Amino acid sequence: MPHVNGKSFLLQMKSCCCASQKLIREKEKALLASQTHFTEDEVEAFFELFRKLSSCLVDDGVISKEEFQLGLFGNSRKQTLLANRLFQLFDSKRDGAIDFEEFVRALSVFHPKAAQTEKAAFSFQLYDIWETGFIQRKEVKELFLALLDESDLLLTDETVEAIVDKTFNEADSKGDGKIDEEEWRHFTAQYPSLLQSVTLPHLLDVGTVYPSFTTV
Repeated sequence: MPHVNGKSFLLQMKSCCCASQKLIREKEKALLASQTHFTEDEVEAFFELFRKLSSCLVDDGVISKEEFQLGLFGNSRKQTLLANRLFQLFDSKRDGAIDFEEFVRALSVFHPKAAQTEKAAFSFQLYDIWETGFIQRKEVKELFLALLDESDLLLTDETVEAIVDKTFNEADSKGDGKIDEEEWRHFTAQYPSLLQSVTLPHLLDVGTVYPSFTTV
């Protein structure tokens, strides 16, 4: 499972250019807190971080793909499969931008308190690059290569093929040449370390790492 540096992501959001101070509506804050793993204070803290990131390039109240990439990598022009897939999953409304509700709901999956089934479902969608409802071997390989591209790890073609083959063969328990969501859920339950990168421990520290963004 690709690794996202949660601390770096949050620090990048904090360091973006300043945006106008604007309080989230109490009703929306309460609703998001009730439907995610965040408290109302944490939702409000995220709103300030969201405003900073969404105004880094254009102050339009939503996060564009370039602003999202800036938050992830510190580079708004870096086009990668991993960045594109994460953006697509955050952009659940598929309108080409991430609004605040989408931002909080997607980050909630990465919360340490989120259930493993939530994390497994998210990682399944990440690997299902072609959005067919199944993961195919080529998709596993493409995302694995994208992960290697983001790291300093160098592997031979033979090693890559061996890892992909082992992963796919073990996950494809039905032996039909594709991995469905049930198979993926069982596979990640057997190897929970695969979901470690869908957990950002720093999300527990939103209220302490960024005290100036929380309500009193």
